[in-house]
Amino acid sequence: MLPSKLILEPLLRGWLLEDIGRGDRTTNAIFTDENKYQKAHWLLKENGVIAGLPIAKQVFQLLDEKVIFSEKVKEGEYYSSGTILVEMDGEMDGLLTGERVALNLVMHLSGVATMTRKYVEAIADFPTQLVDTRKTTPGLRILEKYATQVGGALNHRMGLDDAVMIKDNHIEAAGSIARAIALIRGNIPYPLTIEVETNTLEQVQEAIDHQADIIMLDNMAIPKMIEAVNIIRQANERIKIEASGNITLDNIAQVAETRIDFISTSATITKAPWLDLSMKF
Repeated sequence: MLPSKLILEPLLRGWLLEDIGRGDRTTNAIFTDENKYQKAHWLLKENGVIAGLPIAKQVFQLLDEKVIFSEKVKEGEYYSSGTILVEMDGEMDGLLTGERVALNLVMHLSGVATMTRKYVEAIADFPTQLVDTRKTTPGLRILEKYATQVGGALNHRMGLDDAVMIKDNHIEAAGSIARAIALIRGNIPYPLTIEVETNTLEQVQEAIDHQADIIMLDNMAIPKMIEAVNIIRQANERIKIEASGNITLDNIAQVAETRIDFISTSATITKAPWLDLSMKF
């Protein structure tokens, strides 16, 4: 789901101010009133999934509300190199001043969506769903997680307040999974779920015994993961199972074959190259 304009606008204003500084000296010095109006198009220069065009439109409209930004493709669809993505009409200062911020966002978000689609397609034959993580670029989380949705993944928690996840350091600090869950249950609102990160079968059983809602199998080898899934399914079919850690395109199908519910990976964001495209007059 596209983030609200109330959330996006302050972010976009900040990024425009970072790029513009005290003014676009090049554009302002060259163009006169007589030749400021122009048409432009966006050209895709490699194959990939497109994400972020509605956000790019807001970039230009912050600079000039009269700019016409006509999307010629659908958000979230795969297109080939050479495709015209957008046609634009507007004054040169708005088009050129917003060009870099808008292109950077769409190239980055399209790269994330393209990488995400590869992971999603690798497990398309299984009921397992792909989810992202909190390993995001500071300041860009809401947009990077939007791009993983466009690519076909689900969002894991947006921040620390979305859900409870008991990780290895929490377990170490509390002394045990049992104590961590006991302390948490009395201090969180009713709707929040409790997820526990485990890396041994003993921890899996402890999480089951203390009624965790979600059990993460972290960095487990496939044979141990299969055993853990069997233990959890036999104990309580309502417990959701997530696998994480060192997930790659080469092994994700094997992980999905274990009958887990979710696979989480940061690779869809942290390993995604930008998708190349440009704006031409």
